[in-house]
Amino acid sequence: MAVLVTGGAGYIGSHAVAALKERGEDIVVVDNLQQGHKEALLGGKLYVGDLRDADFLDTVFKENEIDAVIHFAANSLVGESMKQPGKYYHNNVYGTLCLLEKMNEYGVGRIVFSSTAATYGEPENVPIDEYDRTLPTNAYGETKLAMEKMMKWFDIAHGIKYISLRYFNAAGAHDSGLIGEDHRPETHLVPIVLEAALGKRPHISVFGDDYATEDGTCVRDYIHVSDLADAHLLAVDRLRGGADSAVYNLGNGQGFSVKQVIEIAREVTGRDIRAIIEPRRAGDPAVLVASSERARSELGWNPSRSNLENIIGSAWSWHQANPNGYDRE
Repeated sequence: MAVLVTGGAGYIGSHAVAALKERGEDIVVVDNLQQGHKEALLGGKLYVGDLRDADFLDTVFKENEIDAVIHFAANSLVGESMKQPGKYYHNNVYGTLCLLEKMNEYGVGRIVFSSTAATYGEPENVPIDEYDRTLPTNAYGETKLAMEKMMKWFDIAHGIKYISLRYFNAAGAHDSGLIGEDHRPETHLVPIVLEAALGKRPHISVFGDDYATEDGTCVRDYIHVSDLADAHLLAVDRLRGGADSAVYNLGNGQGFSVKQVIEIAREVTGRDIRAIIEPRRAGDPAVLVASSERARSELGWNPSRSNLENIIGSAWSWHQANPNGYDRE
């Protein structure tokens, strides 16, 4: 039996594929390669196509014995989602509907979903737990919440069990040095800071320094991408063991501001990184920090790589070796 990984050529998806390969799983990857990279795949059988293409999905499900799905495929740029919400609803929500309908048609009853802390919006409590209010402040988070709710109703109607993993800020690179973070365009803080350290950007933009935080900049909870990948495998195992559907936060429980991340990057790289304050971006909450106690107790998740210096250090090693990302020229 195989695990189907949608969006498996993307940043977090490729690390999940690597973890699945390490434990000998049969892996099927679906990716349209709009954001993913073939070079990031360390294993698995790749099908290039779109979840919204019914004939394409029929081929995938007919040619493979799939017993579980890990669903990463989605557009995920907060700023873009505020300008093009229709794109996000069509790709993220409708794409997930197409996937769930095919899972039901072919009798695949387990899905692990790549969700996000953006489902919470401005948090009521810090750290955030899974029972807190969900009120997204951007269209991206709204689509992810809609996807979660859709899975709930497919569970009720069809018995498709799901585990939704709401994670915070993924960063870092694989221990092997073979895969790392390469988005086009890049919007995540750690790789942008490291691009500035490499001289590929003249400076790093800090969007807002007037938030209600200690230094005025946004605070986020950073988690190593390989620790996230481990959680997806634990979630697959839990569903295979007959567990009911559930939602889990994945984070460190410790927040770092944008200015703190830049300062740690300066220390790790030994480079001067110029920072410029710019206006706030729409849809950015001031503080997002997770309580992951439920994931630790129920999934047995124990993140071991997520010291921020280690996260930035692993990313720096990959970016130094791959200054142009997966473009090797």
